[in-house]
Amino acid sequence: MKFYIIIPAHNESKTISFTLKSLVNQTLLPKKIVVVNDNSGDDTEKIVSKFCNKYKWIKIVNKASSPKHTPGEKIINAFYEGYTSLDDQYDVICKFDADLIFDSNYIKKISEHFQGNDRLGIVGGICYLKKEGRWVPENKYGHDHIRGAIKSYRKDCFVEIGKIKKSIGWDTIDEFLAKYYSWDILVDAELKVKHLRQTGERYDSESEKLQGVACYKMRLGVILTLLSGIKSAINKGSFSTIKSYLTGYFIAKSKKMSFLVDQKQGRFIKKRRWKGIFKSFFKSGTLSFFDKKQFKDEHINIRRRR
Repeated sequence: MKFYIIIPAHNESKTISFTLKSLVNQTLLPKKIVVVNDNSGDDTEKIVSKFCNKYKWIKIVNKASSPKHTPGEKIINAFYEGYTSLDDQYDVICKFDADLIFDSNYIKKISEHFQGNDRLGIVGGICYLKKEGRWVPENKYGHDHIRGAIKSYRKDCFVEIGKIKKSIGWDTIDEFLAKYYSWDILVDAELKVKHLRQTGERYDSESEKLQGVACYKMRLGVILTLLSGIKSAINKGSFSTIKSYLTGYFIAKSKKMSFLVDQKQGRFIKKRRWKGIFKSFFKSGTLSFFDKKQFKDEHINIRRRR
């Protein structure tokens, strides 16, 4: 299978060499790698150019944009800058971050997964952080979600879901839409990726507001936005996050911002979100005082699409 990899990079001089070294040492090499140098003010361009000189299948694209590191649209605009520089002769397109170290068999294993299941649309491993000298799971998300840092898409799936949305929340919407179109998603817990920087450590409260905007654009409604904010607040240990989520949601609503999904897709996403919430409650025992089977039968009417 032909793998094309796009790496948006903004001021990544401390990490980008580790990422590229791990990719050029893969047992199954990608056919093409494009690093999009997104208005970096450090030595990112210089470091990447050295790899380009040595490996002709790696190239750099320089992009001018805001100097601020923000999630969502800025990153995806950089991704598309790289995407438009490529042809369409790929089998798998990957969006990787510039602060990762991959095991040498990572791409080979991803390829094997795709070849073993024609309906497999998106695949990824698990990100690990170094804490007290040990690499431990980042645990920011469950093992049923592929981090935006390590997304690999089958071409047919990528095209059918409308590619990547130019908005924060893109790495959630893509999986919901893949499921909507009956594609499978696989998180391989055996594929460990070293993440050299904590997710979101360079983001601020304004970025958290954008998460609320994304909830609105996904048609989640205020209750699910609130629950999303609570979950994020617990993960971050900062309950001001809840206010940021709701502020962003109501800003988007007041401005009547365009939705990222149509009504039918929005209903599907809401049902999947509620299903995930109830599943988490049942698993944790939060609703142990209910007769869980009766509660599920009487109050949850969610049909699986597949």
